[in-house]
Amino acid sequence: MNALPKASARPLADRRIVALALLSLLQFLIALDVTVVHVALPSIGAQFDAPTGSLSWVVTGYTLVGGGLLLLGGRVTDLLGRRRMFLCGAALFAVASLAAGLAPDLPVLIGARFAQGAGEAMASPAAMSLIALLFPDPVERARALGVWGAISAGGLVAGVLLSGVLTELLHWRWIFGINVPLAIAVLLIAPRLLPADGPRVRTERLDLPGAALLTAGPLSLVYGVVESAPAAVVAGVLLLAGFVAVEARTRHPLVPLAFFTHRIRAVANAVTVLLSAALSTAFFLLTLYLQNVIGLGPLQAGLAFLPFCAALFLAIAGTPRLIGAIGLKYTALVGLVVTGAGLAWLARLPDQGAYAADVLPGMIGVAAGMGVGLLALQNAALHGVTEDDAGTASGVQRSVDQLGGALGLAVLVGTAVAGADAAGAEGFRTAFLYALVGIGAAALALFLAAPDERVEEGK
Repeated sequence: MNALPKASARPLADRRIVALALLSLLQFLIALDVTVVHVALPSIGAQFDAPTGSLSWVVTGYTLVGGGLLLLGGRVTDLLGRRRMFLCGAALFAVASLAAGLAPDLPVLIGARFAQGAGEAMASPAAMSLIALLFPDPVERARALGVWGAISAGGLVAGVLLSGVLTELLHWRWIFGINVPLAIAVLLIAPRLLPADGPRVRTERLDLPGAALLTAGPLSLVYGVVESAPAAVVAGVLLLAGFVAVEARTRHPLVPLAFFTHRIRAVANAVTVLLSAALSTAFFLLTLYLQNVIGLGPLQAGLAFLPFCAALFLAIAGTPRLIGAIGLKYTALVGLVVTGAGLAWLARLPDQGAYAADVLPGMIGVAAGMGVGLLALQNAALHGVTEDDAGTASGVQRSVDQLGGALGLAVLVGTAVAGADAAGAEGFRTAFLYALVGIGAAALALFLAAPDERVEEGK
């Protein structure tokens, strides 16, 4: 009697694992394109005769548009179907990558990067919600999200390595070209592995004004910070305030404000903003410190992040077990404390430092804390999701992650640049110190405000 269920369970489990690998592959490419442009920017600027300020949009435009539209992507995912949105996002990402690789000038390249961000906003929440529903058991979900997060984080590190290799040996255009065949493979295989979407009969309108405000607000803020334009900063704040007002009054909000009354999710998303800001800043500033202060070449700087990657993967691998032992709240606190220790080490970077003594310990601390903290917060942000709101919850989590990283990068890197001298590290130390303060505030807020989800579930 039991033979048939057991026999049929194995193919189902294997199918879920292959589906997870496919979802993770596209997320790897999405994460790859966050960092893959860093080393290539001087070559792009030389070809297009572009100033540094304009080049910065090649980096931030991608994450800001992606983060600003992720909530809309999550909402559309719930309304139109997860597989449909994943495939549409993958297709847009592939086309935009091809356009970026063939761009004849900088405005076209920046526009293609914006389109890549839009593709991410469609695909990422769909993938995350598919994982949440494919693996409904909390322990299995933590492991699956751990794999997805590890591969995504690997894309961040691989981007630095590939950028140096492809730019030096081939051409900077190949940093975008490699996305195309892999994204096409995802498009061809995904329909055979991912569960089909059921019929959708909902007729709710999409909150396009809310999506526009949430995208324009952070763009204006970052422009104001980067260009030292106070009017743009004020406009960004007003646009974000307008977003809150629209969400409170519209009949079909992008994300219902009542969604944030779920304490575990609300606190997890708020803490993610500060953690992502610190991590994006640390990653970017370390690449600058390794090259501009220590004097490593682009490829050497990329290789210097291999211990970062190893520490990150080991931390992610052990996080599901830690969650099972002490719960999401205290696992996230462990991640924040370890991240803070790494930032504290980096906040003392000397003007003439050495990689092994001055960078590596802090780098490993940040990587380990990132692996533990972000994975616990991702799980907390999906706490108690259902078929109706899994896409919204995923979109919110990815959005705060992206926007927190982009805004933190603009503010803290601006601090580093403003405080930097010709060859020293004063600006780096200041930026890492501010990031440490943010992590301390996040840990305190999490400790005081977040309930213990094990107690909540036991009620």
